[in-house]
Amino acid sequence: MIEGGAKSVKNHSPSACPARSGRDHACPLSVCCRPQPGGRRVRGPARRRRGKKPGPAKGLHVARPAGATRMSREKRSFAQEVCVKSAGKAMQKTGMLWPGCRVGVAVSGGVDSFVLLKSLKIRQGIVPFRFELMALHLNPGFDPRSHAALLPWLAREGIAAHLEVTEFGPRAHSEENLRRSACFRCAWLRRKRLFELCARYGLTHLALGHNAEDLVETFFMNLCRNGRVDGMSMCEPFFNGGLRLIRPLLLVEKKYILKAAKQWDLPVWANACPSAGHTARSAMAETLSGFYGLTRVARRCIFNGLTRWQLDKNSLPENGRDDAPQDDAPHCGDKRKDARGGRL
Repeated sequence: MIEGGAKSVKNHSPSACPARSGRDHACPLSVCCRPQPGGRRVRGPARRRRGKKPGPAKGLHVARPAGATRMSREKRSFAQEVCVKSAGKAMQKTGMLWPGCRVGVAVSGGVDSFVLLKSLKIRQGIVPFRFELMALHLNPGFDPRSHAALLPWLAREGIAAHLEVTEFGPRAHSEENLRRSACFRCAWLRRKRLFELCARYGLTHLALGHNAEDLVETFFMNLCRNGRVDGMSMCEPFFNGGLRLIRPLLLVEKKYILKAAKQWDLPVWANACPSAGHTARSAMAETLSGFYGLTRVARRCIFNGLTRWQLDKNSLPENGRDDAPQDDAPHCGDKRKDARGGRL
């Protein structure tokens, strides 16, 4: 019984309560918002269940943010996420891109450059500004048809491209090149041509697919061959700041790039160069593989230390950046020569 002589609530049903039936009558017992015998509370119609948020009204169109694309919401594997997010981290920390910039991506046909191009294509749908992409492929001339699968893939991805068959490879391995190694000469010819193409198409950036292992190898090559403590910069200016050389994948280990390329089913082709696997960089990689075995954490510590070093060296100041970097921007360093030879 309820105090004050009220009626019993034993058989009272909230669904049959006059107050809930639409009549001009209030429930005298207020059982719709009072505990029932046994401690159970019967909720009234005005109470919303926990955990359910009101959605948009039916028929209401919810606009997507500007720049959002279907690709940015696709489900990605862990390796793919590492590549895409690490590229985004490098872009954000160093301020390497800005609204309206035009990025040329050097695509050699290997996993590094393909994953770089795919990651930047995805970043286009994530960043809050627009930037353009253009693939630049220079066939070295050992197999003029090796890049046959590249053009259909670029068409499906909607990426503009410049494809060119050269003779840089055979020339570098001929008697024409007597003073330098074949790899150095071939890389120099390709880099020179890439700079010319950037100028022709009005590109503001040239993106290269170097990864964390390339950074480690270059660091020890500079130390052992040139006596300098230097690595690869994530962002550096050329031609008085008219062109920025960027390496968005410099924080990514090779193992993630290999997995991501396989999962994306990228049309990677084999390197037909006769010097492949017999370069100074290959020899340094073999030397480092023995060095990594000294301790259980040696490899991870070396990678973490050198990638953090380059990230700190190229990062923006805490007060941010303008829409376009200045020529003396601290995140782009100084143009310098080093032992970076090899593929682009």
